[in-house]
Amino acid sequence: MLTALIALAATSVAAGGQPSFAAHSEPIRGQVEERIVGSSWHRGCPVGLRKLRLVEVRHWGFDGEVHRGRLVVHRGHDREIIAVMRRLFRERYPIRRMELIDRYGADDHRSMNADNTSAFNCRVVARTDRWSMHAYGKAIDINPIENPYVSGSHVSPPAGEPYADRSRDARGMVHGGDEVVRAFAREAGWRWGGDWTGGSRDYQHFSATGE
Repeated sequence: MLTALIALAATSVAAGGQPSFAAHSEPIRGQVEERIVGSSWHRGCPVGLRKLRLVEVRHWGFDGEVHRGRLVVHRGHDREIIAVMRRLFRERYPIRRMELIDRYGADDHRSMNADNTSAFNCRVVARTDRWSMHAYGKAIDINPIENPYVSGSHVSPPAGEPYADRSRDARGMVHGGDEVVRAFAREAGWRWGGDWTGGSRDYQHFSATGE
């Protein structure tokens, strides 16, 4: 059964007139449904549209301004992800952009090249026939350029190569034990791809399981 709109917002404007956090979650319908069907979602996906939710949140950008972002996530995790984003907003963690991956034709590489933070996308794990956790709406990739996938000398997206050196401390990067990793762990119980073992690291990736 479709749930009613979930509205979550800060109770007041912060001291000094700073913007407050605001977010909401709603079922997939209307223009959003028309946009994602045949793009990031199609028949045969491991999760139905009724199990997905559109989450809209305020987030800080690299320009120091507050922007509206949108993610599609599993309905069992929408409140948790809003709680994560509230903590990141409080810490003024910058997110380059947060747009539905359908703007990029549901192409993961195009989205990463745009440094886009995204969640649901009905796709398999690269070079396998296994569904990615993104196909369930249970994974998010944050600032892919600043937090690339690294496997040996391979870096994806290519623009993320300077950030393969994790000794750097540039804006938007995620490091082990930092506020971003702690927020996902505490609020959602999600794991970070930067902790993967076996040689590969996916520094942008957070998911409900290790993959």
